[in-house]
Amino acid sequence: MKTVTSNHKQTTRDVILHTLKSSNQLKVEELAEAADVSPVTVRHHLNSLQADGLIEVSSIRRKVGRPFYVYSLSEGGHELFPKKYVHLTNMLLDELKLHLPEEQVNELFGNAVQRIVEEHRSQFDKLPFEARLTYLMDMLADEGFLAKWEKTDVGEEYKIIQYSCPYLSVGAKHDEVCTLDKELIISVMQKPISQQSCMLEGDECCQFTISSQTIDLVDIN
Repeated sequence: MKTVTSNHKQTTRDVILHTLKSSNQLKVEELAEAADVSPVTVRHHLNSLQADGLIEVSSIRRKVGRPFYVYSLSEGGHELFPKKYVHLTNMLLDELKLHLPEEQVNELFGNAVQRIVEEHRSQFDKLPFEARLTYLMDMLADEGFLAKWEKTDVGEEYKIIQYSCPYLSVGAKHDEVCTLDKELIISVMQKPISQQSCMLEGDECCQFTISSQTIDLVDIN
């Protein structure tokens, strides 16, 4: 089972990943044939790919004989391959703006944030401030952000720093999406925040400050 790809020279690791992408689940021997290497070499690469969280292994039991193992891409492995999400998202947002007034578009974004918040509310609602901040970081991570919080030397002030944003490419054309993380922070923490930097404006990170001593916002939910 040979895999036909482009003329670009691929490493054995690349061939394994591309073959699994096109075939879903395969045995070591099938991957060895596709990569034109020995099963021993394939096992070495599979161990490395599994350690990197890019593939998964499953045991298949048969009526007779020992079970055998098949390999497939993990969610992280699938994310290595280019997708057209940004292009599709931009087109959908273009259509929304053509057919809906600005207020309704903004309301849709706000509703999306509230859906996320309500899914988690029972988990963070009773948490103290710093524990809630930590839970918020996990929520942001689930949405594709890489973020952390730090306590500053100024009273009860905290910094929230985001090093990556899953909406950056879309936000370059539709800056409304840039409010999603900000609204999520406000909705979870129920405190006002201020923003000091933004990746859409060329900064290395998005940074916000929040204080545990500020008056709580009114939660209409």
